[in-house]
Amino acid sequence: MSAFTEYFVNNRENSEERAAMIIHSCPELQERIQQVGFLPLLESGVRGYCAESLMDEDCRFTQFDDGSWEWSLWQWKGDAVREGDCVYGKFFAGKAGFVSREWWPDLYNWRRSQSTKFDECSVEGIILATLQENGSMITRDLRAACGFVGPNMRSKFDGYITRLEMSCHIVTEDFVYPTDKHGREYGFGWSLLTTPERLLGLEACRCKRTPEESYKRMYDHLCALLPEATEKQIKKTLK
Repeated sequence: MSAFTEYFVNNRENSEERAAMIIHSCPELQERIQQVGFLPLLESGVRGYCAESLMDEDCRFTQFDDGSWEWSLWQWKGDAVREGDCVYGKFFAGKAGFVSREWWPDLYNWRRSQSTKFDECSVEGIILATLQENGSMITRDLRAACGFVGPNMRSKFDGYITRLEMSCHIVTEDFVYPTDKHGREYGFGWSLLTTPERLLGLEACRCKRTPEESYKRMYDHLCALLPEATEKQIKKTLK
């Protein structure tokens, strides 16, 4: 068991409290996001530091003989995003996860201070302008609108989107799933992308601290949260 999991599970006074920290439902996932502030969906560089590690065994990914699957965490992440108490995107070394509304201004403040100001003629500038013009778009439609069509264009485009998410220019508003002829959703779905300013409002992205003060606040928070993590790992998480 990782130190992160122990933070929630073992450091409790009685067995009922310990059991209560394991995630069995979407409301409990949302509660953990608020408690942690920064919560990767899956492993992202620090052992055990992710929502998946806190999931009850019965809620973890299950593949059935017919090829179908069930994964509560994957289903709940959309509900958590739609509730609006957290922000979702590739914020953790290029991996996806949640940031609570409380901590979002600090991450936004720091990452924006470290990112390049994109020229309107750059690929990033074109992606942002296209997204701002349309309000929100699923990834494949945004890719096509920006001219990334043909062989190998998907992975190249995804690289630009990841950089824009890491710099807090783009976030996930929701998830859209294809449906079969019976109207049933299937597959892993597509991210519905937008800008944080449109999703949350500009005021929710403002921070009264300097970028350096935001970084220190987040760094100290993660050091306390992840006693097993090295300085290099913490810095990579916040980079």
